[in-house]
Amino acid sequence: MSPTVRRASSADLDLIAPLFDRYRHFYTQREDAAVSRAFIGERLARGDSAILLAALDGADGAGFVQLYPTFSSVRAARVWVLNDLFVEAHARRRGVARVLLDAAAAFARADGAARLELETDHDNAQAQALYAAAGWQRFDGTQRYQLPLAQA
Repeated sequence: MSPTVRRASSADLDLIAPLFDRYRHFYTQREDAAVSRAFIGERLARGDSAILLAALDGADGAGFVQLYPTFSSVRAARVWVLNDLFVEAHARRRGVARVLLDAAAAFARADGAARLELETDHDNAQAQALYAAAGWQRFDGTQRYQLPLAQA
């Protein structure tokens, strides 16, 4: 059965929070179900982000993608940042990540966005291959900087 994707709502908090906790743990954060639940619950309640939830074999929770809105002043248009992409171990290599990427693109297009953006680690060859296969292009004309403001 092919993966399907739908937009998550506040009613999905119990499903998304554990996924988000495993995502954070994958990126070296300690497991903390309460922090993950509070963070995702706040995003859903405030509408700060769009979370797309994947189902596989008829069961929700195969993975998710979280998009945050921002804007391009120069283009005078919305831009969506694909900040989080996670697929459960049992669902990997079954097309879930690609379906989530395609759903994110369709969501952003329907919203009238100028583009989608993401970043990944320079040594994450598997993710880079996925993004290239899905039509994403590097934009090397800029240098990204950050100014840390608080301890994480």
